Amino acid sequence: MPILHAYDGTELAYRLLGEGVPLICLPGGPMGAGGYLGDLGGLSARRQLVVLDLRGTGESAVPDDPSTYRRDRLVDDVEALREHLGQERVDLLAHSASAGLAALYAARHPQRLRSLVLIAPGTRAVGTEVTGQDRRGAGELRRDEPRYAAGRGAPEATRPGRDAGEVTSAAEPFTHGRRDARAHAATTSGQTDSGAARVHCRDGAFDPTATAAALRDVTAPVLVLAGEYDGGPTPDRAAELAALFPNAEFAVQRGAAHYPWLDDPGAFVRTVEAFLDPDVLSVQAGGIRLAHRAWGDPSAPPVVLVHGRCGDSRTWTRIAGHLADAHRVYAFDFRGHGLSDWPGRYSFELFRDDLHAFLEARNLAGATVVGHSMGAAAACLLAEREPGLIGRLVLEEPPPPFPLDPPRGPAERPDEELDFDWPVVPSTDTQLNEPDPEWWGRIGSITAPTLVIGGGPAGRIAQRGLARMAERIPRGRFVTIDAGHLVHTGRPDEFLAELRAFGLA
Repeated sequence: MPILHAYDGTELAYRLLGEGVPLICLPGGPMGAGGYLGDLGGLSARRQLVVLDLRGTGESAVPDDPSTYRRDRLVDDVEALREHLGQERVDLLAHSASAGLAALYAARHPQRLRSLVLIAPGTRAVGTEVTGQDRRGAGELRRDEPRYAAGRGAPEATRPGRDAGEVTSAAEPFTHGRRDARAHAATTSGQTDSGAARVHCRDGAFDPTATAAALRDVTAPVLVLAGEYDGGPTPDRAAELAALFPNAEFAVQRGAAHYPWLDDPGAFVRTVEAFLDPDVLSVQAGGIRLAHRAWGDPSAPPVVLVHGRCGDSRTWTRIAGHLADAHRVYAFDFRGHGLSDWPGRYSFELFRDDLHAFLEARNLAGATVVGHSMGAAAACLLAEREPGLIGRLVLEEPPPPFPLDPPRGPAERPDEELDFDWPVVPSTDTQLNEPDPEWWGRIGSITAPTLVIGGGPAGRIAQRGLARMAERIPRGRFVTIDAGHLVHTGRPDEFLAELRAFGLA
């Protein structure tokens, strides 16, 4: 393991996992070694994780002066690691009790912080105490689990910071959301130094009033991620911490407890990756976190690009770059796609609702909406339901609202890792085989000027069906670009020319 020397000469060990921009990771405990973090659910595939063993834990040396275990003094160890890595500013991730250490670092060195991620964060450093009622309330959320009755009498045993050996078998289920993740508790045994932990929280380590005040001046973006079933902190307590930062994003991982990267690695990585990527933004829309990208002058006329099934916002990069000369362009990931939430339930109506919620969240009433395939169907349904919400409508290869002939049979999931949630496919195939008759019945209610673009003979959609759609829309027009189903990627120049002819500069 690589070693650095702290300000007092103590040797500190750290692990390097993955490649890319470094992300310093601080383990909880308090005073735990970093081994239990693993690769944070696969986050090492996106960033280089720099996982520190706090002094006196894991492979790091025991200091000569035990008072250096105090949380406020550990800030200097984090700064020593930053200097050792040669980074002018750092991205910092902290779990559980180390969120307090990260908060103190942010307060003391705000100019050294590029971003901050707080996972299931301890809140004591800012004066918010997790209560027994908080933990009991979190336990009540799981009252239907078979082991609930055995564990309900020991809520305090789940308190973060207890040595793993102190967590009773009755209470242990409440630290993890997923039953098959609970074997993790055994791997943390012996990784926390109980003696050091007592010094860590000694009187003088905290000045909650001063820390809370200092955090209000931290301008770096902050992500606070809580587990739905965590009792320490509950999502409400974590939200109070997020509210102290002027530029904070707050997220709750459904079905997770205190170790969200174990309970659902994919959900954890998507949320953190979206936050750490400077080109990706997120909004909470209709209870779903929707990741999106934006281009162009924020004051320019808005255009919203919506992708097809199994794609994501990146499919629009080239088109967005051209449109951004005269427009503010947004492209978002639907639920179950890309870096947005994957809730597991999908339908064209839910995708319609995602688009509606996104337009409302970004205050984009009257925007031009350009949709491809599944995204075009969602946009069409929204334009039927909310006439006037969309200023102009472009439908690229939308599935017409008539039953497929022949119908699609059962789809088989590919073996490789997917950038979308597989249930999207069988759910939407069912609706394509037997669409709601009202889709077609309401198409004449679309009031927006509408351009329907077909991909020609090589397209997946019967072109005569697209022509019928355009005829039924009062201000509709149909054009063909012989490019197949992916018109905007296969023939981008011709696609852009049609958009210009339609009135987009």
